[in-house]
Amino acid sequence: MIPFSVLDLAPIKQGSDASQAFRNSLDLARHAENWGFKRFWLAEHHNMTGIASAATSVVIAHVAAGTRTIRVGSGGVMLPNHSPLVIAEQFGTLESLYPGRIDLGLGRAPGTDQLTARAMRRDLATAAENFPHDVLELQALLGDVEPNQAIRAVPGMGMKVPLWILGSSMFGAQLAAMLGLPFAFASHFAPQMMMPALREYRARFEPSAQLGKPYAMIGVNVFAADSDREAQRLFSSLQQQFINLRRGTPGQLPPPVDDMDALWSPAEKAGVAQSLACSAVGSPAVVEEKLQALIADTAADELMTTALIYDHAARLRSFEIAAEVRDRLAERSTPP
Repeated sequence: MIPFSVLDLAPIKQGSDASQAFRNSLDLARHAENWGFKRFWLAEHHNMTGIASAATSVVIAHVAAGTRTIRVGSGGVMLPNHSPLVIAEQFGTLESLYPGRIDLGLGRAPGTDQLTARAMRRDLATAAENFPHDVLELQALLGDVEPNQAIRAVPGMGMKVPLWILGSSMFGAQLAAMLGLPFAFASHFAPQMMMPALREYRARFEPSAQLGKPYAMIGVNVFAADSDREAQRLFSSLQQQFINLRRGTPGQLPPPVDDMDALWSPAEKAGVAQSLACSAVGSPAVVEEKLQALIADTAADELMTTALIYDHAARLRSFEIAAEVRDRLAERSTPP
């Protein structure tokens, strides 16, 4: 059976703050480690009052320091926001502190609105266009030192931190295939191109020193509870966050509600349903059926599960159910 992992945004819920978000993230990571999840990734976002993981490498260090075996990494670092040398040094430092446990997932989106992106990048067009070159530069900085190499990442050189390409389009699939890197598709919020991108990645894949054959991870929202009704209620926090973002009024993660129809228009409902189509929401039996179908349809090598749930205890329970589902699917797929 394929491994399950966790994607976290260190969500700041209404009435709380970043300090509590970081405590919750570490607590979730410790539980995820005990439940057998393979990775715990954090995502870079900026100027979003509901997400605390802007300084992604710092939060990775916080989580890695408080866990023992689970891999910890970025899902992802938005590389055009940074120089490759700085990221090589940051992740070389992380790998030095927590050897064999660090992943470096890379994306080319800004992770924010255009105004904030300009404040970070200055030149938006050039930064995005340089993404493939920056990935190669970063890979070289983390690779073996060449003779007469003038610029070295210290720490970082020779550490070969595993790189991943993240994406929600054909571009990321093609780049990951060309470089022979594992590919993580952002189907948890942009599922439209998932199947074509996976086909493109697998068809074009060229083996590399890091990876001998294609390895595809897909994102899926898992909102699991003891009943379908309660799971759907928990899911309403993410639905509200999506419509607030589209209305240009993003904020902290809102508490769940019983009736979303009182909050959104039919057009907003349809738009959110399209964006969140890759979701498993319901009781354990419903989540199991949906995840089994998703794995069968995509032939994914790994599931990256995520859940922006307002109540921390309910969030823990959702991931615990996901782990139980994983184990049942594994038992079913094991030959007698």
